[in-house]
Amino acid sequence: MTDEPTVTRNAELSRYEIRTGDVLAGFAEYKERDEEILFTHTEVDPAFQGMGLAPVLAGEALADAVATGKTLVPYCPYIARYLKRNQIEGAEIRWPQLPEDPAGNDKK
Repeated sequence: MTDEPTVTRNAELSRYEIRTGDVLAGFAEYKERDEEILFTHTEVDPAFQGMGLAPVLAGEALADAVATGKTLVPYCPYIARYLKRNQIEGAEIRWPQLPEDPAGNDKK
């Protein structure tokens, strides 16, 4: 595929979408609450995995979210990892307090 990926915000569906050409390759879902943007799920279509699209999607989505002036809340594990490994200039992050594993898998 020679088309450069593009990331756009689809406010109607509350997600950022990454496309190669006209084809939807993945998305990062979010919810807006007061002065926060909660990132809840990120997914890349299996046909596009291994092409490096997930970090492009995360980086551009987070940069756009920061531009809104809202606090980022990474409930999505991929977005959380991305934020821990990459600096997003101007980002204010509120790390969510997640419950312990109800299955007890978090115990030693």
